[in-house]
Order: sequence, then C-alpha cells, then structure tokens
Amino acid sequence: FHSPPPPFFFFFFFFFFYTPRIQLRLAGEKRKHNEGRVEVFYEGEWGTVCDDDFTIHAAQVVCRELGYFEAVSWSPSSKYGKGEGRIWFDNVRCTGNERSLAQCESNGIGVSDCKHTEDVGVVCSDKRIPGFKFSLNIQVEDVRIRPILSTYRKRIPVTEGYVEVKDGGKWKQVCDDEWTQMNSRVICGMFGFPGDKRYNTRVYKMFARRRKQTYWDYSINCTGNEAHLSSCKLGHTLAIKANSTCEQGSPVVVSCVPGRAFAPAPMAGYKKAFRQEQPLVRLRGGAVVGEGRVEVLKNGEWGTICDDSWNLVAATVVCRELGFGSAKEALSGGQLGQGMGPVHMNEVKCSGFEKSVTECPFSMDKDSEGCSHEEDAGVRCNVPAMGFQQRLRLSGGRNPFEGRVEVLKERNGSLVWGTVCGEGWGIMEAMVVCRQLGLGFASHAFQETWNWPGAVNADSVVMSGVRCAGTEMSLSHCLHHGEYLSCPKGGGRFAAGVSSAPDLVLNPQVVEQTTYLEDRPMFMLQCAYEENCLGSTSSSTPANSYRRLLRFSSQIHNNGQSDFRPKASRESWVWHDCHRHYHSMEVFTHYDLLSNNGTKVAEGHKASFCLEDSECDEGIEKRYECANFGEQGITLGCWDTYRHDIDCQWVDITDVKPGDYIFQIVINPNYEVAETDYTNNIVKCRCRYDGHRIWMYNCHIGKQTFMNYASSH
Repeated sequence: FHSPPPPFFFFFFFFFFYTPRIQLRLAGEKRKHNEGRVEVFYEGEWGTVCDDDFTIHAAQVVCRELGYFEAVSWSPSSKYGKGEGRIWFDNVRCTGNERSLAQCESNGIGVSDCKHTEDVGVVCSDKRIPGFKFSLNIQVEDVRIRPILSTYRKRIPVTEGYVEVKDGGKWKQVCDDEWTQMNSRVICGMFGFPGDKRYNTRVYKMFARRRKQTYWDYSINCTGNEAHLSSCKLGHTLAIKANSTCEQGSPVVVSCVPGRAFAPAPMAGYKKAFRQEQPLVRLRGGAVVGEGRVEVLKNGEWGTICDDSWNLVAATVVCRELGFGSAKEALSGGQLGQGMGPVHMNEVKCSGFEKSVTECPFSMDKDSEGCSHEEDAGVRCNVPAMGFQQRLRLSGGRNPFEGRVEVLKERNGSLVWGTVCGEGWGIMEAMVVCRQLGLGFASHAFQETWNWPGAVNADSVVMSGVRCAGTEMSLSHCLHHGEYLSCPKGGGRFAAGVSSAPDLVLNPQVVEQTTYLEDRPMFMLQCAYEENCLGSTSSSTPANSYRRLLRFSSQIHNNGQSDFRPKASRESWVWHDCHRHYHSMEVFTHYDLLSNNGTKVAEGHKASFCLEDSECDEGIEKRYECANFGEQGITLGCWDTYRHDIDCQWVDITDVKPGDYIFQIVINPNYEVAETDYTNNIVKCRCRYDGHRIWMYNCHIGKQTFMNYASSH
C-alpha cells in the first residue's frame, strides 16, 4: 500500500527545497565591464549557461545577482566568445523575481545537451544597486589605494599604499599571502596607471607590526589582462586568525607607475602634459582626457582600426600604451567621430600584455577593405584622480554647463577663488576648461561675462595671459603670467567665460511619417532651380514638364548643454528669395538617396538653413526667430522644424529607377559648430520606390547594419 515514491520525486524534492550556491561573473570578449558571457561557479569549477529558453527575465535575474540595477539586453550564440568547462544551466526559465539564477527552473544544474556555441551573454545597466553586498563583483568605489608613508600622503595622484576593500561599511586590508604581481597590475590599471613597480617591503612590514589590521575575508586571483577587478576570480576564504593578522604575511601594498602626463612633480604639483616624440598610436576626437578614436601610424600615414572583434582587452593595450590605466570601455561604430585615411587594422586580437596595439595579431584580409570609417574603434581609459575638477568652477550661468570661469589659487598663504582675465581668451582656452570639468567640448569663449554675475567674493583676477594649445588637461598647464598679473580692464564683467556645446538630434520618426512624392511643374521650381535644389537634368527640362520630388519634414532637437548658434556673424548671412529670410548656415544639412552599397543615386544637395525655435519643451521660452532679421539659433530644449512643403525640403528623384534604397540625412555635416556628440547627427531610412509610390521605413539615428534586418524579413 505504501509503495516508495518514484525517483523523480527525490530529484524534485531536492531542487525544490535546496538551491545550489553559485557565483556569477561576466566574461569573454567584451567592451564594458557590465557585459559579457554569463559564467557560473559551482563545486569549484567555472562553467557557462546555454541560450535555450533564455529570456530578458533571466538576464534581469543575472544582472541583479551581480549587483546591477537591471538588464539592458541579452545575446545568444556565444556573442562574447565560446566558454570552457561545464555548461551548468540549460533551458533556464525565470520569472524575473528570483534572487539567484539557481532558483529559476531549468533541466537541473549540470544537465545540458548544449555546446559552447550556445553560450549566453548579457548587458547590464551601468547603474548599481545602492548598498549591494558583493560576493564576487566589487564596485570600483569599494576599492581604494590608501597612502601610508608620509612621502605619499601629500602626492597627487596617490600611487602607492595599502589596497583596501570596503566590506560591511568598513575599510579592510587584503592579506598578501596569495597576492600576485598580476593582481597589482589590475588594481593599478583601474586607478589609471599603466603599470606597477617594486616598493620597500621592509618599511611597510615595520609599519604593519605597529598597527592592528582588519583583514578582508577573501583572496583574489587575476590573470593580469583584466580591465577591472570584477573580472578576476575570487579566491577561497582565507583562514584569519583570531588576532586579525595574516598567518604568514601582511597587508597588500601596491606601487603604481603613472603615465608621464600624470607624474607628480615635487615642487610644481603637476608636470606639463607629456607628448611622445614618435608615437605609433594616438587618440583623436575625444572631449576629455583618456578617450578618443584610436589611430595608428603605418608607412608614414595615420589610419584607424575597424571595430570587428574590438574588445576591452585590446582597448586596455591602447590605454596602457598611451600612459593611462585599463580601459573603461571599448567603443565601436565611430562613436567618437569618423577618421580619415586608410583603415589599417581589423579583427585585432590582443593577449593584453603587448606593449603596443601594433604588436597584436590582426587581419590583413581583403575583407577588411569592407570596413568603413563608420566602424572606427575608440576607447575610454581609466585616468588617475588628479583633483583638477576641484580647482575650477563655472559661476553665474543659466545651467551647470556655462558661466564665468573661476579658479582656486594660492594667495598670501591661503586658497582663494578668483576670475581669469578675459583679454586674449579664446576657444582653445575654453576647450581646456570644459575638458578639466568633464563637460565635453566648448561651444563659445567669452571675453566679457557681464550677463553672468559670479560669486561676489571671487571678482578679483587671479590668472591672466592664459594661452592654451587646447590639449592640456588643466588650465594651470597652459602658459600664463604666473604671480605677476596683467589685466588692464580688471575682472568682474571683463572676466573670461565659457559655454559648453549643444547637441543636435534629428527626429527619425518625423522623417518616416511625413515622406511623400510630388510631381511639380518646372515653371513652379524656378526659385529652387536657382538655388541648386534640383538634379542636373533639370536644366534641360521644359517649363511645362515635371520634376519628381521626394518630400519630407525634418525636426531637429537641441538636446545638448547650450544653445546651438551659427558660426557666421550676422553681417555675413545670405538673403534667400525662395524662403524670404536670411540663412545663417550655407551648409546645414546633406540630403542623399543611396544604393544599398552606399553609392549616391540621386543628386542630393546641401541645404542651407535659417535656424529658429519652432517649438520648445514645457517651461522653456523660444529665443530665436528668422523673421525680421532676428537672432538665429536653436535654444537648448527646443527644436527647429523644416516642413515638407517648404522649397528645397526634398530630394529630386526624377532620374531614379525603381528599387530599394537608403535615404540619408546628415546635419551639421562639416562640423562648423562644436557639439557634444556628432554620432547622432545622421539619420538613415530604408526606402522602396516602385516608380509611382515610395515607402520609407526603419528610420533610425546613426549607423545600423541593414543586412540583419533584411535577412530577418
């Protein structure tokens, strides 16, 4: 009567009431530390997770278990490279509310019929869960280098001291029993230093004997090519004696070697920015120190690197080579602007220990000729904390991105805030201010700041004769008069000021929703013909014949940090009879119809614009208007709409054959006005024309590969 329960009952009972204890990490060929292949540590072995049945809910559980706020996306088919070892989970089905991946339904731990080509990856948000208690992933804010010896306490940046981890709200030392030089290399890289060096162990051992230490419970095992401590393996729990000392050792000390641009100078505080004499690698297009498009010198010509297989390991080689630490991010898709010249390298595969990215294996295939500058690779590097931002501020502006420049200077033995003399102040000096404050590119430099009343107690001039090359990390690195100031007009209203850049973004949905064809007779297009808005064959078109026009509206938003103002002064604006107003920018947009391989099929034209505020976000007033020779620009938080029924707001497709095309709009194409981000200045749409009608679809900002879209439809 009481027959024994079937075997599967025990299996169900075991997994229902027992959740395996696992640890997670993100590994593989990744571009940020918050993305990668999902790896599981169980019973002393790292393994992977299969992509079968995996969903965004499972990604949510993984990211939250790792201490991130949420999941952004997930990727099947070993996007981050094939893992090794066991595949610990298969057919994972999560609701999204589980506290651990091990609590989700699955075939059971270690039960899988998958291969490593099916390893799953996730991208987590940058935002961390506040107060999250990490078992494996360690936040960079939870690690520090604490200077111990008096010679290092006053130095900026801090290069030597105890490695300490914040655990349970308390800073704890790390036992050096199992510490390796590779661990030191990773720590130094995180804090912006390219390498580490030996230090005087005897002094630190004497110091450790005099103080009681509180040790962290874990050891760390890094291979040395990790960009971040969170990518290292966590070692076993150390057996800490009751007296809180290491059995055979003492607290871990690191001594980092700064890049020469950041080397502390004994007297001056900082050395002037260092330039290599014959560099093979450089960064271009970055708004702040340590970021940019990667360019390499080959056969006497600078060129770029294609982003295929570009990852954190290769980016870190670049960063260390240039005197920075490890990479925070490996950028793809020409995010920091498109370069010029040849694409020198593709499919770069670095081990992480090369002295230069030019030593890494890479592809020389003819396939790399398919790489365009839309695929230029870039980096964002960890840089040392120099305290530059604390010595400079913008005061009196309407927002944090503009204002009078005020600097902290030593006067009569005390530090005081004061102004910079406006005489000779220009865009190069403004660029350095914005870089020092981490605000991106400068838009304008002001020699008078009467409309920005700064702090009253900071009116006095404390810096004059400033001349910058534009590449300096701090205003103090620029040439200036030193203690002997010369500023005939004085400070106050004649102090220097800056505003950082706007950011124009074209609304792709408006383009998609307003597109249509119009057959317009030539006699109604005389004005447009004179402004070169028609195809070249229009010159032989009879007055009673038609031109076929692809019409659309464009709505251009300013989402940046300041107003967008034309480069040209009012007296050089051009009157346009067609529109009955002045145009302040002769080339503001490019309109083009392209074949699927990027060749122009319609003679696109360069449209000139009058810039004004058509509409604004709630609470923002319009400031610019074209009528009556008014001031031109686009206010921060407003947008300029060029309606489809305005002359020249079209592409002439009279001579285009039916087919599938790409429609492309580029705003501010010649970079005449500085912006915080040029990567969102382009809109592309897929376009189908049957000779009578036109369909515009899949409009989007920036680069996107249409091949994937086409193959899935």
